[in-house]
Amino acid sequence: MCCPRECGVNRFTDERGFCRSGVDFSIGSISNHRGEEPVLCGARGIANVFFARCNMQCVFCQNHQISRTKIPVLASPWNLETVVHRVIELLDQGCHMVGFVSPSHFIPQMLAIIKALRLYGRRPTIVMNTNGYDKVSTLRELEEWVDVYLPDIKYLDYELARRWSLTPDYPDVIKASLKEMFRQRGSTLWLREQGLAEKGLIIRHLVMPGAVQNSLLCLRWIAEELSTNIHISLMSQYHPTVWAEGHPQLGRTLYREEYEEVVNELARLGFSNGWVQPLEAHDSYKPDFSKSHPFEQETETPSLIPAARQVLANAV
Repeated sequence: MCCPRECGVNRFTDERGFCRSGVDFSIGSISNHRGEEPVLCGARGIANVFFARCNMQCVFCQNHQISRTKIPVLASPWNLETVVHRVIELLDQGCHMVGFVSPSHFIPQMLAIIKALRLYGRRPTIVMNTNGYDKVSTLRELEEWVDVYLPDIKYLDYELARRWSLTPDYPDVIKASLKEMFRQRGSTLWLREQGLAEKGLIIRHLVMPGAVQNSLLCLRWIAEELSTNIHISLMSQYHPTVWAEGHPQLGRTLYREEYEEVVNELARLGFSNGWVQPLEAHDSYKPDFSKSHPFEQETETPSLIPAARQVLANAV
């Protein structure tokens, strides 16, 4: 059982747990993504493997076309050989890294891909792009396989976690998982000469409408329990998807004063490593997984500004 849900189902049968996933490689897209943090995509992008379904069900998910569990999704059952050949094709086109997006419920499949790549003599930097809803025991098994952890910290507010993502225990799980990632990688982000990450930890946080206090709690916990030297990617890119339209709180984008308050707290706490986004970033991150290149409308890292410069300028 690789996920905190611990459904206990046998995926080799017709049984399905919370995420409704089987044993195949259910993938929504394998594509070159240029909209990640600069140290992850550089000038040539990162080869991202987007797993389908999810062990969380965030009502606001931007990847909702492939992440839902109770409706058909835009995903296909790939086999290992096809997956590996597609990833190698992207590496040959210039990608330096392979990112696994929402892999928490597909850990055996992720490991199979990494091991197969090594059999082909490929050892790209491996990035685990996770919602943070991960088991500590699973993360310990990944220590030798994952180079860069890229977790979200979505909530430390239990009620928001329950209402918006169906994960009432998320605050407890994310604290434990981040402590384990920090144990493994510490606060130093190791970079190659090209400025690309080689090993480390980057924590993302998406500021949500009307939920500033949750954001402040998240930043304060990282500062007090981990380190202010960690690279933080503070995001303003929230926009309501079709699943959030008309929602009394999630049916709008951020107000300027909401994001400014969180950015100011980032500075007050002493964080200076990482990135923040200008407020208009919500117009830049709207993937369409019906296309072979879901993020093709993005330019290279269009909305990321080094946190130290942004905090000093307070120019959101």
